[in-house]
Amino acid sequence: MLYLVAGSLLLGSALIGLLAAAAGNTAFLADNLALLLGITAATAVGLAVLIAYQAILLVRRIRAGVFGAKLTARLFLIIGLMSLAPGLVVYGVSVQFLVRSIESWFDVRMEGALEGGLALGQSALEHVQRETVKKAERLAQQLGDLPPILQTARLDDLREAAGVQELGLFDDNGNMLGFSSSDRSTLLPKPPERGALWQVRLQQVWSRLQATGSGGITVRVVAPVNMASLSGRPRVVQVVQPVPQQLAQDAQQVEEARQGYQELLLSRLGLKRLYGISLTLALALALFSAFSLAFVLSERLAAPLRALARGTRAVARGDFTQVQTVSSRDELGMLTQSFNRMTRQLSEARATAEESRDKLLEANSYLEGVLSSVTTGVVTLEHDLAVRVANPAAAGILGVARSDLEGRSLLDWGTENPVLADFSRDMALHFHDSPTRPWREQIELATATGKRILLARGTPLATGESPDYVLVLDDVTQLLQAQRDAAWGEVARRMAHEIKNPLTPIQLSAERLEAKLLDRLDGAARETLIRATATIVGQVAAMKGLVDAFAQYARLPSPRIERLDINALVTEVLHMYEGSIPIESHLAEGLPPVAGDPALLGQVLVNLMKNAQEALDASAAPLISVSTAQHGSQVSLCVQDNGHGFPEELWDRLFEPYVTSKPKGTGLGLPVVKKIVEEHHGSIAVDNPETGGARICVSLPALMSEEEQHA
Repeated sequence: MLYLVAGSLLLGSALIGLLAAAAGNTAFLADNLALLLGITAATAVGLAVLIAYQAILLVRRIRAGVFGAKLTARLFLIIGLMSLAPGLVVYGVSVQFLVRSIESWFDVRMEGALEGGLALGQSALEHVQRETVKKAERLAQQLGDLPPILQTARLDDLREAAGVQELGLFDDNGNMLGFSSSDRSTLLPKPPERGALWQVRLQQVWSRLQATGSGGITVRVVAPVNMASLSGRPRVVQVVQPVPQQLAQDAQQVEEARQGYQELLLSRLGLKRLYGISLTLALALALFSAFSLAFVLSERLAAPLRALARGTRAVARGDFTQVQTVSSRDELGMLTQSFNRMTRQLSEARATAEESRDKLLEANSYLEGVLSSVTTGVVTLEHDLAVRVANPAAAGILGVARSDLEGRSLLDWGTENPVLADFSRDMALHFHDSPTRPWREQIELATATGKRILLARGTPLATGESPDYVLVLDDVTQLLQAQRDAAWGEVARRMAHEIKNPLTPIQLSAERLEAKLLDRLDGAARETLIRATATIVGQVAAMKGLVDAFAQYARLPSPRIERLDINALVTEVLHMYEGSIPIESHLAEGLPPVAGDPALLGQVLVNLMKNAQEALDASAAPLISVSTAQHGSQVSLCVQDNGHGFPEELWDRLFEPYVTSKPKGTGLGLPVVKKIVEEHHGSIAVDNPETGGARICVSLPALMSEEEQHA
């Protein structure tokens, strides 16, 4: 587009120059006026079409919403109007000046001056011509008085005496008879014209003013020579006398001016039209070129802004790779450089932010992994006790989902789960009472899976009046249970050691007393001795049973682990109870084997059957149900009876030694079962089904095949 506009400007300038040159060259103008006007008009039309095309293209861009199109249109109009207004002013002034100038050329005074000058010049030339005619007549008379023989010889003298340039003697047919000239370059004179000879034959003098090739004027006069003898042929004399050089030049200039004036006078209207068309075409070319150039300049001015707009949109999309090319050193170039520098800084900042975010995500992932792997519950809270993060262990300890904890206030836990109402209120109270100091508290929490003993610790994460907090929860239920089990084991070991030692001497002493005194006593004394001895021996035996039970609880043998079919073990144990009590068995097929000690696991089942059987002593329709099943990677064994179930007041102490609801029980059956199951890495669960009775389920890890483990 720029080259097209530049070519149009050059062509328009050339055409205007040709029109201006043609206006001063009449011949060239007459020969090429139509061609020049046609080419100029065609160029103007082409520029008009180009401007129309640019305008249509600009309108399409504006409608399409191209950034910078409106700015281009505004600049286009501003630059175009800036060119149009001065152009119209210059055009109007030029037209008025041209019209008045042309009119001033044809002033009446100018025409009178030219006519007067022309008449003055003609009078001077006529005077020279008359003087030359007189000289020619005088020379002709002098030659006529001489004999014909002497006429030729006297030509030089007569010419010099008359003061003429050239003197020639000819017969009536124009043949030269003699010649004399002061111009050494003239060898032969020009013979008289036929018209002159005819006029001389009529005894009339012929004279003419003639222009020479060098720009001068000469007076040529032909006069008859009257001979004294009538027998000779008539002769004529030709006199050539140049007009003074200055007079000739002045007369010629006046004549040329008069001719030019007459030509201008004839082409007066044509000149007005020609110059008007020339000015109009010049204005059209100038304005059209200015508009085209305005469009190109507008495009160039708006191009950096469009590039910056594209870069801005790219930056808004997150693309910082678009660097704009700087092609100028002006303010737009500086703005582009600033934009490129800003883009690079944003790119570096985003890279740094992404790196920091990746590190933060990595740290969060690491922290999340750590918090997910620890068994301690961790809850982070903001200064207003809004929960930010709660790890899975905390949700497991509290018996709720993580979504019910995170994103809420600590006090709102109770609204979603009434079980946590007292707990959340106590925790909030501790944080309120000790906002800047760590604290710890042991709390008993009742959950859906039973009561738990929690050790809660609160710590501020920063110094100040409103720091964030972290709440750490440790489930010490198993720890306390293990401590109690260890304490009971130590008690059982010591009791077994301390009690078992005197039992045998007591029994032996009682039997010896009976043996020595039985024969010496009679009647009531004898019966008293026998009854007392039997009581002592029976109580000693009972004490030995109790001691053996304590010893068994304190010193369970190490399990000998092997692959065990749990269904085969259950079937073997149940054979011992056939016919004694109704038993239902529901053994699942295809159970995987477990890793266990057959003797210890058999003792577990025996103890559970014994507890169930003792719980059904007062039942009208006793029934024991034994079932096995697989739950994921666990194999479960459940023993259920239809007795009265476990008392609620003993739920938290069922696995403690010497805790029993039976009048004759020792309370060591379930603790022994629990200890054996834990040594087999299993778990035990106790509940009272809705159908009545009690149910105890033991879960042991199954031995999976390699295919099942990979699946």
